[in-house]
Amino acid sequence: MNSEPATCLVVDDDAALRAVLAGALRRRGYEVAVAADAASALASAEQLRPAFVILDLRLGDDSGLQLVTPLLDIVPTARIVVLTGYASIATAVEAIKLGAAHYLTKPAETDEIVAAFTRAAPDPATALAREPTPLQQLEWEHIQKTLIACDGNISDAARKLGLHRRTLQRKLQKRPSGL
Repeated sequence: MNSEPATCLVVDDDAALRAVLAGALRRRGYEVAVAADAASALASAEQLRPAFVILDLRLGDDSGLQLVTPLLDIVPTARIVVLTGYASIATAVEAIKLGAAHYLTKPAETDEIVAAFTRAAPDPATALAREPTPLQQLEWEHIQKTLIACDGNISDAARKLGLHRRTLQRKLQKRPSGL
């Protein structure tokens, strides 16, 4: 039986969150490495070969989605959990299509993240929404979908949405409540 601790890479640009999450994972027996950006995440993955990756969706001005494929190229068996405070259906779908094992919204409990590492099958008992999706959330979803289609290019997305670039930037800073 292998007694080596499971390895986990925490990729988040928020230093406080990285430290708290790394400490909580270490207390649960994981060997943990941390990274604040794409370059250090890929370098850490090459060196550590983590079994698990916690990947923030927003890394400064970059998208964590762009790291899913390169991380899986380095460690094809890694279980990637995308963690975000900017949840949208579009980014959740893209994360899973790219190969992430799970997608969780912040704040997420450490136990919930650890459970997402090992959860292999979808859960058909997931609760359904009781109310229609609010208009603000639908707008947010549409903006996120357009941004993904434009590879994160805000100017291009603004043109496609018929918005001024600064207007789109303001909308992106104002996340609808409940997301």
